[in-house]
Amino acid sequence: MTAITSSTHWNEALALSCRRLFLRNYEVHINIGVHDFEKLGPQRVRVNVDMYVLLSQSTPKADRIHEVVDYDFIRRTIAARVNAGHIELQETLCDDVANTLLEHPKVQAVRVSTEKPDVYPDCDAVGVEVFRIKR
Repeated sequence: MTAITSSTHWNEALALSCRRLFLRNYEVHINIGVHDFEKLGPQRVRVNVDMYVLLSQSTPKADRIHEVVDYDFIRRTIAARVNAGHIELQETLCDDVANTLLEHPKVQAVRVSTEKPDVYPDCDAVGVEVFRIKR
């Protein structure tokens, strides 16, 4: 395994030692927002996740799901946070999801982004992204 040190660029170390799992444009309807009109009902939010798992802990020998980190773990983590109640900020949603994913013993790093596609009529979306590395 390649250790991530202060002299090693994190992206290089992750690329050499990890497998990247991802979830793209997972759409949820969530109670999110600080404005009164946002608290009237759910909004459409897209969530994207990159999760880095050590190759040594995610290379199957018997082609069985228990040998890897299951994609369902990502979806369950997001669903649990979405179902936990109103969130005011996308930053909170990203941080909560990233921190929970990083608790998995095989996960070394995560990138989580959220975007609200229906906020402004003159752009595709507004959003937030966070990156976390396990120390």
